[in-house]
Amino acid sequence: MPYIKAWFHLVWATKNRYPFLTGDVKSKVFDHIRQNAKLKGIYLDCVNGYDDHIHCLVSLSTDQTISKVVQLIKGESSFWINKEKLCNEKFEWQDEYFAVSVSHSQVKRVREYIFNQESHHQKQTFQQEYDEFLRNYQFEEIAKTR
Repeated sequence: MPYIKAWFHLVWATKNRYPFLTGDVKSKVFDHIRQNAKLKGIYLDCVNGYDDHIHCLVSLSTDQTISKVVQLIKGESSFWINKEKLCNEKFEWQDEYFAVSVSHSQVKRVREYIFNQESHHQKQTFQQEYDEFLRNYQFEEIAKTR
């Protein structure tokens, strides 16, 4: 049996960054994502976010890919949110997402960052966080080459 520990920090936003994820809606969505991930065999270490975006820390197993895990979490959760009528209008996630690898030694730091989203976003907007991700992980250069 192969032993694999591949950690990824995933981030994506609501469509047009509309602040759907407030109060009770946010806790219901995050609880559902945890339950669904468990059912789908996705090791979701933690999930949290702010009004208009979500952060997940996942560890992939041997037969999982980043794109499939993100698809399973995003697609199923938006379907569920609409089925449960948690929002007054149609809920959608934005198509794009960030996925960055996390070394095992940094898992605790990333976990704390995800858990502290409320206080983090008192000091920094999601747009600032987004721009920082682009710079720090050099996504801007990757986009230019495509």
